[in-house]
Amino acid sequence: MNEGEHTLRLIGRREYVDLPELGLFHVEAKIDTGAYTSSVHVEDVFMREIEGIPTVIANIIQSGTEEKKEFCFTNFSVKKIRNSFGEMEERFVIKSLMKIGHKQISASFSLSNRDKMRYPVLLGRRPLKGKFIIDVSHLHIGGKDAGELHSI
Repeated sequence: MNEGEHTLRLIGRREYVDLPELGLFHVEAKIDTGAYTSSVHVEDVFMREIEGIPTVIANIIQSGTEEKKEFCFTNFSVKKIRNSFGEMEERFVIKSLMKIGHKQISASFSLSNRDKMRYPVLLGRRPLKGKFIIDVSHLHIGGKDAGELHSI
């Protein structure tokens, strides 16, 4: 491998991920290469000014509990994103550390109520590009070295 090259890791169509900055651990995520942006389930998301600073506030259900924790984000953007029904909607987008297997990535996540969706986290192609190979015939591979493909 040449200097600067990255080892591609293997993941399946669904993976367990950690979003430690959001208090989410071992959460099952759907891999969706048709989606550009990733998304995480939040409840009661809104924006207001706190001490003159625009702040997004969202409630996130913590891993392993039904407890909601309030998170405040001052570093965010607002983007138009096509929802699962094909309609454009404005969503707040934040950056958060994501871990799949042994790989840690800073990724953007739109904040969306995914209550009616099967998985609380959807991983779009943007954070996966150049880092992972997706094998849709497998689940929960955990970011194995792509060289181990023959042993799965």
